[in-house]
Amino acid sequence: MLKNFAKESVPEKEELKKQLKEERTRLQGFQMRIKEAKLPVMVMFEGWGAAGKGSVISQVIKNIDPRFFQVATMSADPTEEQRRLPFLYRYFVEIPEAGNFKFFDTCWMEEVTSGVTAGTISGKEYEQKVDSINMAERQLCDNGYLVMKFFFHIGRKEQKRRLEELCSEKDTAWRVSFADLWENKHYDECLDVYDRYLKDTNRSTAPWYIIDAKERKWAELQVLRFLNQGIDTALKNRALAAPIRQNIFPLKKMPLLEDVILEGKEISDEEYKAELSALQSELHYLHNKLYRKKIPVIIAYEGWDAAGKGGNIKRITAALDPRGYIVHPIASPEPHEKARHYLWRFWNRLPKTGHIAIFDRTWYGRVMVERLEGFCSENDWQRAYNEMNEFENELHQWGAVIIKFWVHIDKDTQLARFTERQNTPEKQWKITEEDWRNREKWDLYEEAINEMIQKTSTNFAPWHILESVDKKYARIKALKIVIEEIRKACKN
Repeated sequence: MLKNFAKESVPEKEELKKQLKEERTRLQGFQMRIKEAKLPVMVMFEGWGAAGKGSVISQVIKNIDPRFFQVATMSADPTEEQRRLPFLYRYFVEIPEAGNFKFFDTCWMEEVTSGVTAGTISGKEYEQKVDSINMAERQLCDNGYLVMKFFFHIGRKEQKRRLEELCSEKDTAWRVSFADLWENKHYDECLDVYDRYLKDTNRSTAPWYIIDAKERKWAELQVLRFLNQGIDTALKNRALAAPIRQNIFPLKKMPLLEDVILEGKEISDEEYKAELSALQSELHYLHNKLYRKKIPVIIAYEGWDAAGKGGNIKRITAALDPRGYIVHPIASPEPHEKARHYLWRFWNRLPKTGHIAIFDRTWYGRVMVERLEGFCSENDWQRAYNEMNEFENELHQWGAVIIKFWVHIDKDTQLARFTERQNTPEKQWKITEEDWRNREKWDLYEEAINEMIQKTSTNFAPWHILESVDKKYARIKALKIVIEEIRKACKN
């Protein structure tokens, strides 16, 4: 793309001035339309060192109300803390809210390309990161984001001239890094890497726009033109449904809930006490091993109301060092969470390497409660199966152990537990009107749960069904599964 980039003719000075004024006015006019349409706009600025990205960002944001935008500067080198989280984490948590702009002074491109030129990213790692980036950008677009990507292009001589000019003044020399000087010295090598990256990540949902950055005002005009075109198109396409993607991951064959045998899945009190103590001791030992080997673990709980998720979680956490785990009780999204991609709030809750995150309710609410209560469109929840598989694959590629539990009971057991809660003063806080309303939709929920389990039980993140008519049985089974999965991860 860079090697065959054909420059457009630069308008004459007066014409350039006139067009700049028109495009600036146009961008100002789009602000309220973006707010009203709840369109999140994510703008990435990449390019050669000293190509003028910062100057153009400064000019572009002058046309926008400061309440409607933020600027993020991302370093090519993640911090030690960030390295303990998935590659996409530090970028995904920065995505804008609906109706706002977020400008990135470099984004995920620089981390990948600088790793390639420095030799710290292998060919396989490069391909994995490119796949992750393409997946993330496509998911954002499918979920209503406008993703605009600009690469500021200048020649080797022009870059050298600018770097020398900056270095000649004490007040500007700090702006020139060793990486900038290295890049100019190895211009052709970097050109190959950048060109390949742009080709590998140029998709119709989020295409690259190459900016001729030799003159600042001309560069600004090009950016404004493309940005305004992108906003106009995105606003027109707002009502269109995104395509539902095919699942590309191998799935494990799972039983329907109606075929899960609940009778006979019980354990005596004596056996329970003995097994519980032994299993918790082993899990405690493995938790220390996890920390030493820096393996992250994600345990996701879904299940029927009153199935015993809380007690199950409690028996697992009782075995863990409290400094090394966190339990996330997931309720309805807060307004700032609702205003972003639905997976954003789960990206924000991922554990560091060596730590355990336990989710009491999860991202699967998208295809259960949100589906049945009409909190998202049919297109949204139909797309979500593949998006959640992609999300979990990203965590798997990072090295996380992913354990997903469906805590299962029958309708009669639920009624008995609801009734007990309602008639026991100290347990009444556990039962709500919403629980009774959900119970009336049991058959609809069962249909949704079956579809969820069938479509998202992948080889790397399968579902485990915990028969919980006897809560003690379910607790022991969960502990055994957690221990087995952690053992395997520590061995590998």
